[in-house]
Amino acid sequence: MELVGSTLTATYAHPRPTPSNFLPAISTMASSYKNRFPHYSLTHSLSLPWRPSTYYKVAAITPTLAPFSKSSQGLTPSKMLPFVSNRTALFTRYTPDDWYRSNLTNYKESEMSRHDAERLRVDTSRMIQDKDQQTRKTQTETTKNLGERVNDIIFWKTELNHEVDEMIGETNALTDMKKRLDRALAETEGPLQVAEECLLHREKRMGIDLVHDDVEKQLLTEVDVIHSCQERMRRHLDKAIAQLASDRAAQHELEKDLSDKQSAHRIDDKCHHLRNTSDSISYYRGVERVDATISVPESWAKFTDDNILRSQSERAASSKLRDDIETLLVVTANEMWNQFNKVNVAFTNRISETADAKNKIQTHLAKTLQEIFQTEMTIEAIRKAIRDKGPPLKVAHTRLDERTRRPNVELCRDSAQLRLVNEVYEIDDTIQSLQQRLRDAEDALQILVHTKANLEHDLAVKANSLFIDQEKCMGMRKTFPNTLRLVGYT
Repeated sequence: MELVGSTLTATYAHPRPTPSNFLPAISTMASSYKNRFPHYSLTHSLSLPWRPSTYYKVAAITPTLAPFSKSSQGLTPSKMLPFVSNRTALFTRYTPDDWYRSNLTNYKESEMSRHDAERLRVDTSRMIQDKDQQTRKTQTETTKNLGERVNDIIFWKTELNHEVDEMIGETNALTDMKKRLDRALAETEGPLQVAEECLLHREKRMGIDLVHDDVEKQLLTEVDVIHSCQERMRRHLDKAIAQLASDRAAQHELEKDLSDKQSAHRIDDKCHHLRNTSDSISYYRGVERVDATISVPESWAKFTDDNILRSQSERAASSKLRDDIETLLVVTANEMWNQFNKVNVAFTNRISETADAKNKIQTHLAKTLQEIFQTEMTIEAIRKAIRDKGPPLKVAHTRLDERTRRPNVELCRDSAQLRLVNEVYEIDDTIQSLQQRLRDAEDALQILVHTKANLEHDLAVKANSLFIDQEKCMGMRKTFPNTLRLVGYT
């Protein structure tokens, strides 16, 4: 696309590729206006609205830029193309309207540029004044904010100093209570060993006497109670250790925060006293883009407030923990004493129950032997009844077999035939019922024999259980630590 005002002579210094629809150039000489070619309508892409179409005609052949080449030597003068220079001269012309429009465009652009420059000058002058006022105002507000910040830091420093002093006084109070708790925990090992040895001896009981009876439950409960007491003591001991660590950690955070506040107070106080005439001011390129802050005023104040609240909370927890440990020592001593007495009562009751069970087992054993004898007699009677059903079944089968030999129409399904068939089914059902009853009786006999063996085994087991409970276990449960030692006093 050519620029406005440029000549096409320079544009066509190098020939362009031949277009598909080529409009031949028209010479400005009078001879070029002769009607030498047939008239054809221009295509849409070559029709120019400002050029009169009367003087332009389409060539009859495809034009070329090399009329003197070998391929064009046989052409007549009427078929030769015009010169390129003539065609170039036509394409450099503009209409008067284009000329006027170009001038108007230049005028409007000049007016707009002057108007924009004037408005820029006015806006710039006003902006300089506004920015100067804004800069002074901003610096004043910044100085004021720094002063307020310094006052806030001083306030929080005072609060931190007070809380540090309070925290130091609370740390020593837990140490004596922790020592008492250690001594009480060591005293629980004796009762625990006795209870575990009783459980170990009772594991030597045989057979069915390895039951989870009340003695077993109470012994397990005693072990659980002692373990629970030990666990609570250890847990409170761990709490005491953790509380001491928390107190020291809270104190460390307070001291660290106090140290940071002192550094921040020194820096902000220096910044608060800086002025435009100060000697220590300088440029620091890009410092405004470096966001090294990690908090906002709310989170900053909340951080220190949280540290103080944490310290207060730790001090309150420390005092409460000491009261809890004192209460725990009394409660655990009472729990272990009460459970020790419950186990002894359970042992006494269990010994009595075992003796009664032994007598009852002997009675049931005699009855079981009698029932075994009766069951064996019943089994023999059932077997005899099954054998007795053999001859009637044979008679019925023989009758049915003989009747199958009747000739022709005599093979009648009469009432005798039906009754024989029913008789066979009835005898088979009877035999099946007797056989099932025989199996049931034999199962019952096996169960009775098994029960007899169990009862005989239980008689031997009960004597062993009585020996373990009376002699071994109750012999160890005669001593128990006193209450003062269980609460940690020496």
